[in-house]
Amino acid sequence: MLTKKQLDLLEFIHKRVQRDGVPPSFDEMKEALDLRSKSGIHRLITALEERGFIRRLAHKARALEIVKLPDAMGKSGFNPRVIDGDRPDSTPSNAHRVEISAIELPVMGKIAAGVPIEAISHVSHNVAVPQSMLGNGEHYALEVKGDSMIDAGINSGDIVVIKETSVADDGDIVVALVEDQEATLKTLRRHGKSIALEAANPAYETRIFNADQVKVQGKLVGLIRTY
Repeated sequence: MLTKKQLDLLEFIHKRVQRDGVPPSFDEMKEALDLRSKSGIHRLITALEERGFIRRLAHKARALEIVKLPDAMGKSGFNPRVIDGDRPDSTPSNAHRVEISAIELPVMGKIAAGVPIEAISHVSHNVAVPQSMLGNGEHYALEVKGDSMIDAGINSGDIVVIKETSVADDGDIVVALVEDQEATLKTLRRHGKSIALEAANPAYETRIFNADQVKVQGKLVGLIRTY
């Protein structure tokens, strides 16, 4: 069973796409539902997804699908229209694709998932990232180079989304700046006054450094893969 706000949002998205062929923006959803912030819209979309009314599209930053409508809405006539994307369509015929908000993040270059490479300091291009992947704070993206993190599900060529931070817990996958010169993507472990940067591939050895030799530049919060 949906709450009134959840039902109102689903109906609003459905009617706007039926009328205009394009979905409403998050600002329009917020205004239509008289909410104070867009975070409330994110929570409603998540709730609709958990209840099976909406499905987020894998590997596509800006889209989700309206899979079904409640009986009360369905009786009024649900005539789905598909908003074409840039990926071959493999969605059910009764699915309804809706664009959702994304944020453009700078891709700061390539990060080594192998031996460290030179510190990253330039923007190569931008990538669209779903707002639901991001929390508070500043974020950036990096392209992975190498295979040392494959057992953590991170492959060469993937785009990793990084939250800027100088602190991390044991076990976090971080961007580590080594001796102010080299950057690498590894799992961080603390051993007394030393820091271990662990690979997720048995072919690579764990590297141990003094604490003052390693600076955390951010930690992994998401991953984007293109097939």
